Amino acid sequence: SASDRRSVRRRRPHPGLWWVMLLALVLSWPVLAMANEARIRSAEIVRADAGTYVLNADIDIQLNSRLVDAIDHGVPLYFAVDVVIERPRRYWFNEEVAERRREYRLSYHALTRSYRLSIGSIHQSFESLDAAVRTMQRIRNWQVARPGAIEEGRSHTAALRFRLDTSQLPKPFQVTAIGSRDWNLATDWMEWAFLPGAAGQ
Repeated sequence: SASDRRSVRRRRPHPGLWWVMLLALVLSWPVLAMANEARIRSAEIVRADAGTYVLNADIDIQLNSRLVDAIDHGVPLYFAVDVVIERPRRYWFNEEVAERRREYRLSYHALTRSYRLSIGSIHQSFESLDAAVRTMQRIRNWQVARPGAIEEGRSHTAALRFRLDTSQLPKPFQVTAIGSRDWNLATDWMEWAFLPGAAGQ
C-alpha cells in the first residue's frame, strides 16, 4: 500500500508430524544459496474501454535454489503485485485514487509432474518452473482503476512493486525467512508520473 512505501483425498499425517517434517526439510537445506533477483523492467498505465485504466508491466524474476527446492518439495509460494495510483495535491498529501493487488500461488504437483500457477480463480499448469515464472513476469491489461477514479487532464503518479509474500508460508518457513536473503525476493517500488488523456494514456 501507499503507507508501505512511506514508512486426493488420502489419510493425512498428524498435524504435529506435518510441522516436524517441514522443519526437518528447512534445516536439511544447504546454508548457501544464490541470491534472489527481481526488478521491474517497464510499466505503464493506459486507458482502456469504458473509461477504465489498465496496467502493463514486465518484471525480471529469478528464483534462487532454495526457493526452487521449496516448490519442488511441495511447499507453495505466494507472490504479490501491488500498485497504487495517487493524484498530487499542492498543499496536502497526495490523494490516493486507486490501490490494487494481484496475488499468485505457485506450486508443484508430483502426481502430474507439473507446476501450477493460480491467479485468483484462474489456474494454469506448466511443464516447467521457468514457464510458470515467465507468466508472472508479463502483466497485460490488468484493470487497476474503475471508471471515473482517474481524472483526465490532471497529472497522476503510480507506484508498482513485486514481492514474495512470506507471511503465507507454513510457520517453520516463516521463521526461517526472517532476516534471510534467500527468502527476500522483492523489487523496489517503481514510481512514475502519467497524464491521463494524453496520447497513449
